[in-house]
Parts: sequence; structure tokens; C-alpha cells
Amino acid sequence: MKFVVLIALASVAAAVPQGYGAPQPPRYNSDEIAILRDERVIEDDGRYNFDMETANGIVFTEHGTPGEKGAINSAGSFSYTAPDGTPISLQFVADGNGFQPQGAHLPVAPEFPHPIPQFVLDQIAFAAQEDARRPQEPSGRYGAP
Repeated sequence: MKFVVLIALASVAAAVPQGYGAPQPPRYNSDEIAILRDERVIEDDGRYNFDMETANGIVFTEHGTPGEKGAINSAGSFSYTAPDGTPISLQFVADGNGFQPQGAHLPVAPEFPHPIPQFVLDQIAFAAQEDARRPQEPSGRYGAP
């Protein structure tokens, strides 16, 4: 009986994979791109400058200064070529007014006043008619606190 158990354990030990196999290939294209320039300056008072450029045409620059209440005001730009060949360039400011990007590729809202579609005008007129039919007294659903 001991011999059978010993044979079973030896079989299991022999079946266990030995060592490490080859690493799995990455799930994405992992071509390495050379970094041509990477300059970073960070001052003790919160000021900073970043400048970076890669061999595939990505250029990034950003600088920051202390703002109000411990915030940092940042400004900078980056540019690259989109997969379809379109050159992309974006300038930005990030401060107390939030992140404010500017770039020709960003969508732009239509200028105001723009034409209001007829179905919207019809809905506004219908709502006005309903308001005119309703008694002009306070709603009983809302009471004083």
C-alpha cells in the first residue's frame, strides 16, 4: 500500500510544470519609442516646468505656479499626430476657473442665437396653453415648512 502511495506522489510531482515558460506576448503593440528630450524642474515653492519630446513626434510642455489657497495654476501644450495622420495641437490653462483647452480639433458649439427647431417651439406653445388653462393659485402639493 505504501508503495502505491509513493508511486502516486511521484507521478504527481513529475506532472507539475518545471521552471517558467516564455512570457505571454503583450495584447497591444509594444514598440518602444525613444524619448528625445525630458526636462523636469520642480522648485520648493511649487513652481515647475516639464518639457518632453519623443521620436514619434509627441511634444509636451507644461509649467505651473502657485495659485490661491494652495492651488497650482498650470499652462502648457501638447502635440502629436493622430492615427489617421491628422496633426493634433492643444493648448491649455488649468487654474481656479478649471481646465480650459483650446485646439482646432475640439468640437465647437453652434453660435447663439441659433435656429430653434419647430418641434421645440411647438412644445413651448403647448406648455403655455396648459399654463393658461390651469388655475393661477398656489399648488396644494407644496405646503409651508
